Amino acid sequence: MKMLLAALLAAASCATVAQAQTGVPVQNAPTGPVYTLDQAVAAAGGSAPASEAATAAVQAAQAGRTVAGLRPNPVVQGQIENIIGSGPYRGLRSAESTVGFAVPIELGGKRGARVAVANAQLSRAEIQAAIIAADVRLQVTQLYVEAVAAERRVVTARDQARIASDALRGASVRVQAGRASPLEQQRADVARINADANVERQLRLAEAARANLARRIGRPVDGTLDDTLLDQLPGATVYGPMAPVETAGTLALAAANADFTIAEAGVRLARANRVPDLNVGPALRRLEATNDTAAVFTVSIPIPLFNNGRAAIAQATAQRTQADAQRRVTALDIEQAITDAQAQAANAATTARAASGPALAAAQEAARIARIGYREGKFGQLELLDAERTLAETRVAAIDALANYQNARAQVERLTARAPNGGNQ
Repeated sequence: MKMLLAALLAAASCATVAQAQTGVPVQNAPTGPVYTLDQAVAAAGGSAPASEAATAAVQAAQAGRTVAGLRPNPVVQGQIENIIGSGPYRGLRSAESTVGFAVPIELGGKRGARVAVANAQLSRAEIQAAIIAADVRLQVTQLYVEAVAAERRVVTARDQARIASDALRGASVRVQAGRASPLEQQRADVARINADANVERQLRLAEAARANLARRIGRPVDGTLDDTLLDQLPGATVYGPMAPVETAGTLALAAANADFTIAEAGVRLARANRVPDLNVGPALRRLEATNDTAAVFTVSIPIPLFNNGRAAIAQATAQRTQADAQRRVTALDIEQAITDAQAQAANAATTARAASGPALAAAQEAARIARIGYREGKFGQLELLDAERTLAETRVAAIDALANYQNARAQVERLTARAPNGGNQ
């Protein structure tokens, strides 16, 4: 009778184990419509402080463009001469009062040079806003992928815990029937305790991943996440020489080009500032002694004696040289970064295809054979537990590999993101 009971319990354990491999939904998981990655990115873009700062920077640059195009304000002048002197100039009897205004006339193309600098700064602010938007998308994508992967790990952990519990029940029956050593039951109990603890750990990690995603997008994550995101893999390709990296128009290079354009416009402005401006304007003079009035026309021009603008030109020229060298460095760095990221993404895709394909299929087949052999008495419990443990570890490795590929792909997309208007400066 004990032998029959042990066989029945073992068969039930194997059936439950087989059912566990199909996967079960995470308990207490949010229900409702799927909350997609694009929705999360859109929500994060509207609430991220960095995006708000970038928008304010663009608005400030637009205001700066308006300011740069304004002309200098006229100056109202007034003066009283020949007062509080001696002889005929005692008191106000010989006073001469002059009232007028002067209009600054900018020479050398200063206004156009200021506008060119402001336009370059506005373009740079727009590129920076695009960089921040790309960074936000990368961050949200990584958090979203981690949240999806964490929920899959919870499913795998619960499957493993169910397997361990069934194995413990089967071991207990075998010990009671005298067919196994008490050590087998103790091992099964240790495996069950570790599996239950792993479920708790994975649940906490899944909750933390979802909370981090909600914190980044500035709102609770409604509905379920798009679980199919992890399974989107490129087709297998034959290894060959990597395609040349095209960096033109990328955000990083566009930002470096914009910095060079600002520096180049600064050189033009420094040269324009060397040309002295004129101040011209009419005035009206009243002579107190005769109660007559007369017109006065004034012209003034500064003398570039102490500051002739050469130092400013030298400074601007050096900054332009620095910006030019920096954009060449950026071009090399971005080429290297894209090459490395593409290689990492390709390797991650290869690993993910192997882990979620042949390796997982082999582990599933090994577990199936172990379950059949255990039912028929050809394999012991240790062989069954080892096969099931290998299957669980392979499933976790497949989840990690799929998540790594999605993160690597997101990094490539970030590095190759195009600048506004193609990054033309």
